[in-house]
Amino acid sequence: MSMNPIIRHRLEEQGFCGLDDATLAEVGPWLRWSPVLCTFFMILGVAIQSPVVLWSLAATAFFGAFLPFHPFDLLYNYGVRHFTGTRPFPHNGPQRKFACGLAFAWLIATGWAFYMGASTLGFALGVPLILVAALVSTTHICIPSIIYNFLFRKQGPGSV
Repeated sequence: MSMNPIIRHRLEEQGFCGLDDATLAEVGPWLRWSPVLCTFFMILGVAIQSPVVLWSLAATAFFGAFLPFHPFDLLYNYGVRHFTGTRPFPHNGPQRKFACGLAFAWLIATGWAFYMGASTLGFALGVPLILVAALVSTTHICIPSIIYNFLFRKQGPGSV
């Protein structure tokens, strides 16, 4: 099974490296699962200006930053994939963990703004957060992963 080289590059930027084309072709579309769920809850939290929703989502991002998987991945790995007949997700690399850590801080700040009654600031923080999450959800382009790779990728012979 052939894998679109652009999608492969985008997934490798997120840390899903060393996977064969068949694996990426099978789970690649499903690797949007957790970002889509996060985007949905971000939209909900910002739309209703709910610190509770945003901070609850921040808790999932916190665990996603330190565990080899995002908590929403468990819903796929232990539920959805049995209906789709697909294999479990590979573990998250440092790029995706970095993205979760960044989302954690951003969600805490956005929730805090709404908690303090600073709705304009909450929307100013929340809308770009939603846009970043929506981008990875729809295109596999993960801006935090790109930033991680720029900051931490070792440069040397043979590196890209």
